[in-house]
Amino acid sequence: MQNQYDPRTTSRIDPAISVGVPSATRDAGLRSYMLSVYNYMASGVLLTGIVAMLFANSAFGQQIMATPLRWLIVLSPLAIVFAMSFGVNRMKTSTIQTLFWAFAVLMGMSMSTIFAVYTDTSIAQTFFAVTGAFLGLSLYGYTTKKDLSGWGTFLIMGVVGLLIAMVINLFVQSTAMGFAISAIGVLLFAGLTAYDTQKIKSMYAYVAGTDMLGKSVVMGALTLYLDFINMFSFMLSFMGNRE
Repeated sequence: MQNQYDPRTTSRIDPAISVGVPSATRDAGLRSYMLSVYNYMASGVLLTGIVAMLFANSAFGQQIMATPLRWLIVLSPLAIVFAMSFGVNRMKTSTIQTLFWAFAVLMGMSMSTIFAVYTDTSIAQTFFAVTGAFLGLSLYGYTTKKDLSGWGTFLIMGVVGLLIAMVINLFVQSTAMGFAISAIGVLLFAGLTAYDTQKIKSMYAYVAGTDMLGKSVVMGALTLYLDFINMFSFMLSFMGNRE
């Protein structure tokens, strides 16, 4: 089961993007900021993976996912994303951090179903392929001097269109349409990885030295986490071998 969640249309932290090489006095702070974002994001993905494997291989997890409670598990991460996006200005940094870890755990429980659908080998191969692609795309977004802000509207519209197509395909059950959705999904979230990395980098100029810095780190990590997980889910549907 795919898990496509995207807070971009609800996030309240959305200043105009400012592209350029930061001044020397801000280099160290920027590096520390981005490193914190990547650490949170990588830790969240790792936690999700561990929880998914443990939940999939436990009798309790299998029983839960065979009951209507699975819908609570599947929909809870989406509720957390909206809560974080709408409440970021009101919540404490510690609350945002706690919600992020809760989100990662619930996503792991939700994604445990992929182990019943795809082979362990194809899951591992897809994970490493997406990891390599994500690192390259994020590095491009971080280092390029090209303004990627123009990509934003196109990519967000693409995601909305993709969600509509996915709902339609729930009824028509077209294999060809499913294949196209997966391929387009991979491309859209590949582009969003570069776009979001540059946006998060640019955010530092607005939050440095404020109480929003810690919150921005977590929200940036959440955004990149979503890019990674969605790219992984679509890629697995595209190239994964089923059991």
